Amino acid sequence: FCMKTRTDTGEKVFINICHSEDVPEPKDLSDDELLKVLESEDPTQFRIPMSIGEPHVELDKTGGGCTAYDVIVHSNFLKKMDKSQLFKTFFLTIMCEGIEEKYNILLKRDWIFLKNRKFVGKLAEQNVRTKSKPLIMDMDSVGDQLPEEQPEKRNLITEVQEHEEMLIKKAPEPKFTIIQEPHEGYPEFLVAEIHLPNIKTAQSLTLDVGEDRLLLTTRSHVYHLDIFLPFDLISEECGAQFDRVSKVLTVTMPVKPAS
Repeated sequence: FCMKTRTDTGEKVFINICHSEDVPEPKDLSDDELLKVLESEDPTQFRIPMSIGEPHVELDKTGGGCTAYDVIVHSNFLKKMDKSQLFKTFFLTIMCEGIEEKYNILLKRDWIFLKNRKFVGKLAEQNVRTKSKPLIMDMDSVGDQLPEEQPEKRNLITEVQEHEEMLIKKAPEPKFTIIQEPHEGYPEFLVAEIHLPNIKTAQSLTLDVGEDRLLLTTRSHVYHLDIFLPFDLISEECGAQFDRVSKVLTVTMPVKPAS
């Protein structure tokens, strides 16, 4: 569904609430359980995983300019909001706070829902950060515990890992630019634009952003990018979008405030 609101300066904003199985599903609570959490000393103990995309400029039905955001939640949670006004209101409040914090804006809470439109603008692909499965770590742990009479299994794991690392290192580095916002002084954001002409979809990309490092790998080792950045980042708030037309991956990285 699509929600309409305005910023504190009167600018029109549309928020497309989308769903995907790739976003982690929040804990399944009843309305009564949610009320108990909200009335507790620590209401933040219940979290709703969501992916907040980059703002994109669109036109409303009158032809006027507006800004749209795409927010993705788990498919089952979207169904839950359809059945529970309490969960829907709680989510929308948390979602607005997330957009405000991420993009340094203020949104009014007198929102309305569009009846005849499920979304505004063109929905962009997002790289959803999920918990990585430590497959290599698990294999190493198993290998360390193998009895001495089975050395060939340990060697096989080592050979597979070394071959994989060699392929990654041989992959070409894509062209990229790093822009800081604002341009002068200490930045609030770093924006990386990575050109990936041989990539068709974001599903073939794996992106990891650490405190001061960006690591991009691709399926079939088409590209490999591993760079260190000049500022410490708020990695859990970073977002990325891949434009399938221009073949450019845009990564927005909030910078930790100067100490």
